[in-house]
This record gives sequence, C-alpha cells and structure tokens, in this order.
Amino acid sequence: MKLFKHGILFLLILICLPGRVKAGEIQISKDVKGYLSLPQAGSEKSSAPGIILIHEWWGLNDQTKEMADKFAVNGFAALAVDLYRGSAAKDPAEAHELMRGLPDDRAYSDLKDALTYFQGVKTVDSKRIGIIGWCMGGGYALEFGVRDDRIKAVVMYYGKIITDDKRLENFNAPLLGIFGGQDRGITAASVEDFKFRLEQLHKRAEIYSYPEAGHAFANPVNPGYRKADADDAWHKTVIFLKANLV
Repeated sequence: MKLFKHGILFLLILICLPGRVKAGEIQISKDVKGYLSLPQAGSEKSSAPGIILIHEWWGLNDQTKEMADKFAVNGFAALAVDLYRGSAAKDPAEAHELMRGLPDDRAYSDLKDALTYFQGVKTVDSKRIGIIGWCMGGGYALEFGVRDDRIKAVVMYYGKIITDDKRLENFNAPLLGIFGGQDRGITAASVEDFKFRLEQLHKRAEIYSYPEAGHAFANPVNPGYRKADADDAWHKTVIFLKANLV
C-alpha cells in the first residue's frame, strides 16, 4: 500500500494511449480502485490541475474512463473513482439496485480517500483539484464540494440538488450545473429554484438548462442522447474548469 500512497506503482501500470494520455487502473485504498488518466506531454516536469470523476448509476464503465481520457487530452489529470467497488450494472434494474445499495457515508469516505490519494500524485497540483459527476455522481459531486473545501471547482450534470440554504452557505467553490429541461427527476422548476437560491446567497455559479433535453442527455449510449447539447455542455465544462483551475 505504501507504494500506491506515494504515487510510484501506478506509474508502472499506466499505458500510453493516443492523444497524449497515459492511463490505467490504480488502487486508491484497500477497498477502492479507480482509473487514472494523465496528460502525457510534460507530465513528468510540471503539475497539472486535477479532476475527480464520479460515474453514473451504471458504475465505473468504459464511458466514464473515456471521459477521463478526454480530460487528460485537454491538460487535466483525471481520476475516476469506483464507488461500487468493482460492481457494474448491465441494465437499469441492476443499476437502480446498485445505487440504492450504496451507503452515502461510504461513498463520501471513498471520495475523501480518492482526493487525498490524488493530492499525493507528484504530477498533480494538490491545490487545483475539481470534481465532476453525472446523474447519481452529479449529486455526490455537489455534496462533496460542500463537505470538503479542498475541492476548488464543481461540475454537476443533472444530479440531485441541495435545497437547504444553510448547507449551501457553506459551499464556496465555483459551480457549473448542467441540466435537461425535460428531466422528470430533476425538474426545470427545481433547477430554477436552485439557481435562485445560489444567486441570493451570492455563490459563484453557472446554471444551464437545455430546454429539449432529458435526463442523461450527454451520455452517448443513452436513448435520449442529444449530441449538439452534449457538445455544447462539454465546451462549457472545459471553459469553466480552465477558468477556475488552470
């Protein structure tokens, strides 16, 4: 475990991928694994800003890993955390079961371990780490940003929002929120209320809702995928993170 904590062993198992990326699976703690993707160019000589990725209810699948690689191509060190500890869903029923069976206290403990691990990677700037999540992961990203002030930027895609003003008062990181106007779970009305609360509390927040998009519209394997909206949301995400972490 000491080798993992000091950021040595993971460098031995990273593989080179097209697009200036080095990536591979890593051991975050005794029970938690993840997928680490690093910018290849200059990664040995300088520290990159970091992004922690939290998967959808499906688990840490290839799509989430591809997003980590996409961040690395754009100059960020990216760590995707496996909150399901090795499990992954094959259908919505299994995904729902896995999500319901995930204890919140364990999830936040695992994210805390992941952040501490990430800060110890020598090619990551420990003071410039943000977090992003989709669906289930979007809610966890916001909540973890409220709980841990080491997080310097939060991006949430159609995740559970916080409606308690007292809790939002403790949230100091800049926030980018991406939502679908046709989402029946995170409704347009609730998003507008969330935006209003953040404005009243003078929080640094950018909230966008795509009128014709539903839930999980940015996931290419989702039947409700909307490429134009997803591309625009990704563009906004990169601009936001570079503005707040680079």
